[in-house]
Amino acid sequence: MKVLYGTTNQAKYELMKEWLAELDIELLNLNDFNIDNLNVEESGETALENARLKSLAYYEHLKIPVFSCDSSLYFEGVDESDQPGVEIRRVNGEYLNDEKLINHYANLAQKYGGKLTARYINAISFVVNNKEIYEYFGEEISSEKFLIIDKPKKEYKAGYPLDALSVDIATSQQNNDTERNRNGQGFRDFFEKYIKTAIENQSN
Repeated sequence: MKVLYGTTNQAKYELMKEWLAELDIELLNLNDFNIDNLNVEESGETALENARLKSLAYYEHLKIPVFSCDSSLYFEGVDESDQPGVEIRRVNGEYLNDEKLINHYANLAQKYGGKLTARYINAISFVVNNKEIYEYFGEEISSEKFLIIDKPKKEYKAGYPLDALSVDIATSQQNNDTERNRNGQGFRDFFEKYIKTAIENQSN
């Protein structure tokens, strides 16, 4: 079964492909299609709403099974005005590139004493067809708590800029793939639960 992962982020695609390698699917991404003119406005108030907006838009355009993921970023003990939520890259109406993103969160950490305790809450929306949609938003696919600090490293893996500021709480190691350290088992469990039914329904 061909399944589209609704992302152009090659690093995220490669990680998801690794997580789902044992499943009976051929994983594609948006770079495999010519849809440069399709821009999905992520106007949802939650990560799940944004994941759903993307997956439905890509399905309507391409008519193949597709899933999209989205994240909310939360900090402990910050003012509500400083809470990113779903607006991880958009600050005061501006979409931040990697450099501005890193600078923004480094400055925010400095504002709160040099570090912030952070967590990603992740969501997935899997559209098989117009009537068959599977979704999840919760613990099993979300990250552990980690720190965002005010002194970035110069190097980080492409597609994961906040790794330049991320520190593992247990090991105190910086730039240790924290942004990529989401629950791969949770995503595998999600697809193992629904992919067999999706394949059977597609073949009927």
